[in-house]
Amino acid sequence: MTAVTIFPQLEIPQTIAAGPGPGNTDPRVLQRFASAGVADHMQADVLRGMIECKLMLREIMGTENIHTFGVAGTGWSGLDVMFSAVMPGDKVVVFSNGTFSGIDGLTVRMKAATAEELAANPLDPKPASVTIIDVPHGQSVTAETVEAALAQHKPKWAAMAHWETGSGRINDLRGFSDACERHGVMGLIDAVSSLGVEDFRIDDYPGVAGWASCPQKGICCLPLTYAPVSFTDRYIQTLQASGTRTFVHHPILEARHWGIIDGKDAEKGTYHRTHSAYAVAAFHESLRILLQETVAQRAKDYAFHEAALRKAVTAMGCNVTSNMTSLVVLNLPDNLAGREAELVQACRASGFGIWPTLSEPVQVRIGILNLLNQAAITDIVTRFGAALNEMGAGIDMGAVTDQLDRQFDQAVAAE
Repeated sequence: MTAVTIFPQLEIPQTIAAGPGPGNTDPRVLQRFASAGVADHMQADVLRGMIECKLMLREIMGTENIHTFGVAGTGWSGLDVMFSAVMPGDKVVVFSNGTFSGIDGLTVRMKAATAEELAANPLDPKPASVTIIDVPHGQSVTAETVEAALAQHKPKWAAMAHWETGSGRINDLRGFSDACERHGVMGLIDAVSSLGVEDFRIDDYPGVAGWASCPQKGICCLPLTYAPVSFTDRYIQTLQASGTRTFVHHPILEARHWGIIDGKDAEKGTYHRTHSAYAVAAFHESLRILLQETVAQRAKDYAFHEAALRKAVTAMGCNVTSNMTSLVVLNLPDNLAGREAELVQACRASGFGIWPTLSEPVQVRIGILNLLNQAAITDIVTRFGAALNEMGAGIDMGAVTDQLDRQFDQAVAAE
C-alpha cells in the first residue's frame, strides 16, 4: 500500500487585508465564534440568536420588511437567494459596470434562460428575455441610463449593484428605484459592498423589491456566516405565484428557520437547514457592534479615512478613479504604468493584501474595511509608498506621511 501523506498543520500568518473584501473581522466577533458551545441548530439559544439577528438586521437595513434575514454563506449565497425569483422566460434588464455586476448578469441569464437557451450555451447562456446594459469600466450607472433602458424594454425585473467593487464606482440607487417605481418594475439590488458602509435605509427606495448583501464587508464578520437579504411583500407574493426551482436557496423556506412564517414573526423557526452555533454567535456579535457604533457614524468614519488615503496616494502621483468610501481604485504614476500586477504581487508577498482589478484595464485596489484608525491608514500608506519606491517611483514619503498626520491632527482639533 502507498503510504498516506500526513501534511503538517496549516499555519496562516496574520496579514493586513487591504483589499475590496473580506474585511478585517473584529476580535470581539472572533471571540464569540471561538467561545460558542457545541450546540445543534435547533438549540434554544441558537434559535434565540437567529431571532435577534433578524431584528437587528431590520434596524441596520432600515426596513419593516418581515422577510429580512441571513443566508448561510458568502454574498454569492445571498445574491442567489434574491435572484431565485427570476424564472425562465422572465424579462429582465441588468446594469453592468464591473466584474461583480457582470457576474450578477450571468446569474440572471442562467435563471431566466429557457431549457433550450441554457442547453445551447450552458456556461454562458444568452436568453432573449434578458438585456444587459454595459456601462464602461470606471463609470457609474446613472439615473438617465436606467430610465432609458426600462422605458424601452419594459421588463418584469431590473438588477443593479449599488456599489461595484470591481471598479470602485457607486451607482445611482435613487435613480434606479425611481425608474423602477415609475415603470412598475421590481428592482433587485446587489448591496454586497454598501451595506454597513453607506448610511441609507432600504425602505426609502420603494422601487426595489429585493436586496442582498454579504457578511464580510460592511458587516465585518467571518466570511462564512450570513449574507443579509430583505424582500418586500410584492417580491414574496410574486414568488408565491411563480414558485422557484430551488430548495436550499428558497426565500420563503429560508425565512421559516428565522421565525418568519406566513408573513409574520413566529416565536421560533422551523427546520430548513443546519445552522452553525458558531456562525450565529459571530454574526450576532457583528450586528451588535454595528448598532452600537451606528451606521451613520461608521459611514462618516469611512468617508474620512478614505479621503485621507485618497489624498496620500494622490500625493504619490497616483490617479484615483473610484468614488466608494471603503475602497480606493487607482492608476499608478506614469513612470510605473503597466506594472500594476507586479506591484500587487510584491505587496501580497510581504503580507500587505491589496488587489488588482479583475477586468481590464488593470488597476490597483486598496481597501480599508474595518481599518478606521490613524495607525491602520498610516500603515497602508507607508507600505504602499515603500512598494512604489522599490519599483523606482522616487516618492518623498516623509512629505506624504507629514500631510497624513496633519489631516488626522486637524480632525482631532475639530472635535
